[in-house]
Amino acid sequence: MASTVWKGYISFGLISVPIRLYVAAREHHVSFHQIHAVCGTRIRQQLYCPHCERVVERSELVKGYPVSKDEFVQVKNEELKALEAQSSETMEILQFVKLQEVDPLYFQTSYFTVAEEPGRRGYALIREGMDHLNLGAIAKITLHQREQIVMIRPYEKGLVLHTLYYPEEIRAVAEFENQPEIEAKKAETELAEQFMKQLMGDFEPEQYKDEYEARVAQLIESKRGEAPAPAKQPKKRMAPVIDLMEALKESLAQQEGKAPPKKPPQRAGASHRAAHPRRKAS
Repeated sequence: MASTVWKGYISFGLISVPIRLYVAAREHHVSFHQIHAVCGTRIRQQLYCPHCERVVERSELVKGYPVSKDEFVQVKNEELKALEAQSSETMEILQFVKLQEVDPLYFQTSYFTVAEEPGRRGYALIREGMDHLNLGAIAKITLHQREQIVMIRPYEKGLVLHTLYYPEEIRAVAEFENQPEIEAKKAETELAEQFMKQLMGDFEPEQYKDEYEARVAQLIESKRGEAPAPAKQPKKRMAPVIDLMEALKESLAQQEGKAPPKKPPQRAGASHRAAHPRRKAS
């Protein structure tokens, strides 16, 4: 059974809907422990106080806010709990917005919302209205001792909730913002769009697999003598394309299967590599 992350109410005018939040997705990958290569024993990390010159237990720890070097203001969990806003128990809808107006750059973490039995009619009312009008709801909620802005939207049989980054949390990257604006040629754009249309299809996430994780798992099984070692993956040598039109034409031809593989489009530095082929590693 999934663990409840938050339990409270969605407040919509005078309607209060009791709900629970469940984590909708989490990263999954093969994990490793740190072990001592000499004996194969798992390493333990200890909390050490350099002033007292001893290992301390977690029960001895408190939060500290740095005010200067080696000086901290101590804050207790009970003091922080007393400062939690009303949004710690009630999630009030502040406004509705068109879904397309919220840039995915602001999305942080996703949660499933599940209505408690007394609030199922109100939950269905909110969901159907939002679905019909293609709206998302902006609200505030306190999660993990932090007040966050969230967006709620219809999804399949219910509502999902996305925590949103605050505007000041979106980084300003000068290298991105100061990129020169280069206008593509009309013929190049038309060919690029034609190639994009050939690659269009329905989004079916189940067709995508983490192949690297599968190879890592196979490597582990091979070391246990239960599977053959995975093959090393070849690395593509890439370089900027010089002739965009030629590259697009050959991409289209290969995608359509109307022409046999041709000589790759000339890339920066290609002639130099042809004259000096890379030797295989011994």
